Amino acid sequence: MIIALLKPRNAGILLGFLGGTLAALAAPEPVRWTLQDLRQIGGVAPTVWGAPQVVDGAVHFNGKGDGLMVPVNPLAGLTQFTIAILFRPQSGGPAAQRFLHSEDATGRRMTIEDRVVEGKGWYMDTFLLAGAGQKGLALIDPKKLHPLDTWAWGELVYDGHTMSSYVNGVPELTGKVVFPPAGPGRTSIGVRLNKVYWFQGDIKEVRFYPAALAPAELPTAAP
Repeated sequence: MIIALLKPRNAGILLGFLGGTLAALAAPEPVRWTLQDLRQIGGVAPTVWGAPQVVDGAVHFNGKGDGLMVPVNPLAGLTQFTIAILFRPQSGGPAAQRFLHSEDATGRRMTIEDRVVEGKGWYMDTFLLAGAGQKGLALIDPKKLHPLDTWAWGELVYDGHTMSSYVNGVPELTGKVVFPPAGPGRTSIGVRLNKVYWFQGDIKEVRFYPAALAPAELPTAAP
C-alpha cells in the first residue's frame, strides 16, 4: 500500500486528508431555503400571510399574523433526515411559537417550535407525529434555555428510529419514535399550517438533509 511506504509523519498527514475528504463526500447536499425573497422560496412561490418583511437578508415575522406557506414537503419519501433552521426569536414575543411545520395529507407531521420565557430566554420543542390518531413524540425541556435576540441553529435529526434535537450543533434531547416516510404536502414558516402560534423574530435559512447527520456535521455558525 502507498501509505505503508510513507514516513510516519507523511502517512498521518495523508490519512487526515483522506479522512476529511471522505467526511465531506459523505455529507449530503441539503434542500436549502434561503429567506431573502418573498416571491420564491426554494424556487417555489409561497403563500404569504400577513406582511412579513425581508430585513438584512432574513424574513421578519411580527408574532401576530405573519407567515409563509410553501406548497412542498421536503421530507416526502425520506426514511432519515436532518432539518436545520437559522432563526432569531425576539424579546416580547408570544410564549408558544411554532415556526416550522411540514405535514402530508395523512397528518404525518414535523414541527420545530420555541417557548419564550420573558426575561430569561427560550427553549426548543421538536415534534414528530406518524399520522392522524398515531402517537407522536415531543422533545422539550424548559431548563435548556437560550438567549433571546440572538441567532441560533435549531436542529432535528431522525435516523429512522430515534429523533434527536440540537441547538447550534450541541445535543439537547433524544427519544424513540416511529415516523414512516411522508408523502407530498405543505410546509409553513413563522406559524403552524393552521395559523396558530405565530413566531416573532427573524428566520434566515432552512435546510433539509436527506440523511441523519452526525453532530459534527450540523451547522453551528450564525451571522
